[in-house]
Amino acid sequence: MPVYLTTPIYYVNDKPHIGHAYTSLATDVLARWHRLAGEEVFFLTGTDEHGQKVEKAAQDAGQDPQAFTDRVSQAFRDLTASMNLSNDGFIRTTEPRHREACQALWKRLVEKGEIYLGAYEGWYAVRDEAFYGPDELTERDGVKYAPSGAPVEWVREPSYFFRLSAWGDKLLKFYEDHPEFIQPATRRNEVMAFVKSGLTDLSISRTSFRWGVPVPGDDAHVMYVWMDALTNYITALGYPDEKSELWKFWPADVHMVGKDIVRFHAIYWPAFLMAADLPPPRRVFAHGWWTNEGQKISKSVGNVIDPLALVQEFGLDPVRYFLLREVPFGQDGDFSRAALTNRLNGELADALGNLANRVLSLIQRNCETRLPGVARSAADTEGLFAAYLDPLPSRVAERLDKMEFHLALEAVFEAVREANGYITREAPWALKKTDPVRMLAVLRNLHDALRVFATLLQPFMPDTMARLLDQLGVPPEARSLAALATPLPEGLALPAPAPLFQKIQNAA
Repeated sequence: MPVYLTTPIYYVNDKPHIGHAYTSLATDVLARWHRLAGEEVFFLTGTDEHGQKVEKAAQDAGQDPQAFTDRVSQAFRDLTASMNLSNDGFIRTTEPRHREACQALWKRLVEKGEIYLGAYEGWYAVRDEAFYGPDELTERDGVKYAPSGAPVEWVREPSYFFRLSAWGDKLLKFYEDHPEFIQPATRRNEVMAFVKSGLTDLSISRTSFRWGVPVPGDDAHVMYVWMDALTNYITALGYPDEKSELWKFWPADVHMVGKDIVRFHAIYWPAFLMAADLPPPRRVFAHGWWTNEGQKISKSVGNVIDPLALVQEFGLDPVRYFLLREVPFGQDGDFSRAALTNRLNGELADALGNLANRVLSLIQRNCETRLPGVARSAADTEGLFAAYLDPLPSRVAERLDKMEFHLALEAVFEAVREANGYITREAPWALKKTDPVRMLAVLRNLHDALRVFATLLQPFMPDTMARLLDQLGVPPEARSLAALATPLPEGLALPAPAPLFQKIQNAA
């Protein structure tokens, strides 16, 4: 069954930061996992390039909007390479195919009687590209602010509206029929409470700026940013051509978003789609925000975390591992260099890296560089394998299905710790003299354990685990989940081991 996974499209009024990397990385791990399971995947990311903020940022930079978005969008495309993302598509909302998709969806909603022309006045936050009700605002020093902290201004202008008010009961029924649609549960509760409080019709066009998709038949209006932006998810699959080769991927299996935009994805987007007789996505998952050493991240404070700088300092795979290991996905979390150092040294370098080096070095010295045959004792089968290794793929799959990345990794490292205990208890270096046949069995068991670990960790640390699988002698065609059921042949020649991770010394 095809699997469709998306990040939000990232707004191009600033350069990429750790939040962008975090969302994309989580989606990348899911995509790689599903491919590892033999499923067909389409993984989409991209950039949101229209709106008043972008128009203003371009003016401030002394560039026309298209040249500005070309430059900043490239920074996000570069991020996909720098973070080793395996995305299948990259969408830009300034592409002709996206204009066509937006206008086709608009026309379909007009035909359904879901859009009408009126006038709008209300409190508008330029930074959020969103209107807010008076009860959502706070006031400080005579300035009103949205819940996001963005200042708002009173705006009155002609606008097209989407009849969102008619969709409240239908959305609530949809949420009740599909309890998995909004996750985690805290976000689901927030969205349902908002919808139950009553929905008003949604302004979906503006006349006060020009940088956007023109409204079909009325060039005085450009589409409101969320009508434009959300449509990207179907643009990339060929909409309005529902016979497109990629349309089989719709509806999306997961829209991965930050918690600040869950309302737009969980209310506006399914309403737009259902109104157009299109199926809504299966799940919207909203993750939390990062702080930096206990402080809220802010450009004014100067503590924005540059993911590329982290990669340059600590290495790509350790950074990928840490971001999904340290904090329960869906909750807010704090970035600290000490925590990153502890994870890298304790879990990657010591627990896994040292285990791999010990086992492979022992095989090199004691088995003529060749893989021993399988000769498990009943204790091995009932202990290390039955309790830890055999059920591990399904345990990881269950955790990843719930977006519990940290628990998926904990399941792997629980087994890594058990394997370290096993090598200490069995002491194959001593068995060489007392029971060489048992030594061969122990080393084979440990090699099999390392193969399981390396296979399951590929989505998180693809480059490093590829190197480990090379050292284990696992051919490229035998690196899937299904391939774990087939033992590697006895006598397989193994290359000399090399360190997988470098410990961090005296981290600042």
